[in-house]
Amino acid sequence: SVLSCLSQSPPELAQDLIARGVYLVGGGGLLRGMDIRLSREMSLRVRRVDAPLETVVRGAGRCLEQLGMDFSIFSDEYE
Repeated sequence: SVLSCLSQSPPELAQDLIARGVYLVGGGGLLRGMDIRLSREMSLRVRRVDAPLETVVRGAGRCLEQLGMDFSIFSDEYE
């Protein structure tokens, strides 16, 4: 499924992936050897990040900030 997704990506994204490589985040980043397997299958450089689960949360937060969404995770603000 990863190769299928990459084959459908726009040329500018493909060039970026070739130049910079792929960063493995989320639960897949916790699987030992996943970076090596993906690198072999895609013929791209694949890197694991230091904190794959935390990286997903930070990325989601950045997306929400860019959308202008301001929110709080503290429950007392919902009461």
